[in-house]
Amino acid sequence: MIEDLLQPRHLLVILVVALLLFGPQKLPELGKGLAEGIRGFKDSLKTPSSDSDKV
Repeated sequence: MIEDLLQPRHLLVILVVALLLFGPQKLPELGKGLAEGIRGFKDSLKTPSSDSDKV
């Protein structure tokens, strides 16, 4: 079921819906925010937490 989710036709439909909902001016800002969020999440996984040392 999940392997069928990311087919090109489905991604195109998602892009069209996002374009209709947010408009062409807002999409680059949303993409930038999403990329920064993903980048921050990856960085937090790579760096060890100082909270785990205080057990």
